[in-house]
Amino acid sequence: MKMLKVTAAAAGLALLASQAMAQSSVESFYKGKQMDLVIGYSAGGGYDTYARLVARYLGQFVPGQPNIVARNMPGGGSRVAAGFVFKVAPKDGTVLATADQSLSLAQAIGDKGIQFDTTKFIYIGNPSAENNTTVTWHTTGIKTIEDATRQEVPMGATGGSTSSQYPRAMNALLGTKFKIILGYPGGNDINLAMEKGEVAGRGSNSWASWKSTRPDWVRDKKINILVQIGLTKAPDLQDVPLLLDLAKNDSDRAVLRMLSAPATIGRPIFTTPGVPEDRVRALRAAFEKMIVDPGFVDEAKKTNLEIDPVSGEELQKIVNEIVNTPKETAERLAAIIGELQ
Repeated sequence: MKMLKVTAAAAGLALLASQAMAQSSVESFYKGKQMDLVIGYSAGGGYDTYARLVARYLGQFVPGQPNIVARNMPGGGSRVAAGFVFKVAPKDGTVLATADQSLSLAQAIGDKGIQFDTTKFIYIGNPSAENNTTVTWHTTGIKTIEDATRQEVPMGATGGSTSSQYPRAMNALLGTKFKIILGYPGGNDINLAMEKGEVAGRGSNSWASWKSTRPDWVRDKKINILVQIGLTKAPDLQDVPLLLDLAKNDSDRAVLRMLSAPATIGRPIFTTPGVPEDRVRALRAAFEKMIVDPGFVDEAKKTNLEIDPVSGEELQKIVNEIVNTPKETAERLAAIIGELQ
């Protein structure tokens, strides 16, 4: 029995020593380094706003305290950035990124524009899981989904992302008449287009993002929220229909559920495939510390950014589940959405 106790104690000391060496190795790697956080959209939108907040704080909690620089790389509904991170960026944990939450969905439906495997990205965390919304500008006269079934409604979109997927799905399953205008570099560009009257609305933006980046629009009712997209209603959007609830039958509901699931992915922060496990653990631990840091929380509140975090491990599971959706449902959604670039 005494020998067993000695052996157990030795094993415990060996484990602690191993952990200390790993911590030291990670700290040594990151010390004095600069990390990049690649943002798949232009400046000013929701992805950009959340990513820049993360960039300002995350490095404080990574061993070695590297400086993190946010860099915008818009194009293809964030596919340019995702492709860069997958194929070009160094696979050492010095490059982080954020890209559209629907990329795994596009992969699941066989979109040929996805030239990377979203399950191979290593997810660090999501600062905010929040329902998405489809909106129109207040002067258009389109105030409800029913209104959108009666006349053509031009909607701004960035590419093969939720901004185009939602309107197309509603056209097919609900009978709306959204006309999708592709090619905007980011959400802020679509917002400007709405103000100028170039488009009538925006295909997708999170409710949290509207409240943080355009609180005056929410307060002054400059936007009409036609529908919210998620698995349950947002607490403060109880009077706005949930896309899932508008399904006309079980088959349609399965398709809309698949389309709605990525809302939990939110504004994901991820890194390249191939990063050593000790650095992955350190980055995920840093994210968990950051989201409860008083300074981070205080700045989020001051800028009206809602924090409803999802861990990197949970994001990894959600992405895998979406990519491995039953073939019948995925093929039907693929036929509805098509391949949008």
